Amino acid sequence: MPPDRPRLDFAAALGLLTGHGVDFIIVGGIAAVSHGSARVTYDLDVVYARARPNIERLVAALASTRPYPRGAPPGLPFRWDAETIRRGLNFTLRTDLGDIDLLGEITGGGGYEDLLDGSMKVEAFGIECRCLGLRKLIEVKRAAGRPKDLEAIAELEALLEETGGSEPA
Repeated sequence: MPPDRPRLDFAAALGLLTGHGVDFIIVGGIAAVSHGSARVTYDLDVVYARARPNIERLVAALASTRPYPRGAPPGLPFRWDAETIRRGLNFTLRTDLGDIDLLGEITGGGGYEDLLDGSMKVEAFGIECRCLGLRKLIEVKRAAGRPKDLEAIAELEALLEETGGSEPA
């Protein structure tokens, strides 16, 4: 693990989000791992619903973790509140639990409501939550087109082939 990236406490992060009733879908590396990928990831990427009550639950869920924009210089004024989230869209954060990316929408997939049909319920660390399905994950990684996403696609397609192309609902 890179020395400047603290290990994320995935169980605690998912517990906070689900415990506060936040509507979110796990995407990115953790979604890939949930489907059997052997890749290592250091952060949690979630697409969150942009409805006002959900944003308020999201802010409450992470308030105690001291969220701060990842890569921003120390001391930069940053207010963690619902208004900040409403005015923004995607937030890459460093928290006391590790790195969490809050995405209002993703390339090739859109927002929370757009992704619901391509997601599935999974259990992670004893916590039930929504995760992007394998087919949709491949689709959004292809659309993102970043080198690390393109490298992951071959493995994800092999995992899809192993399942005979079927995914649990």
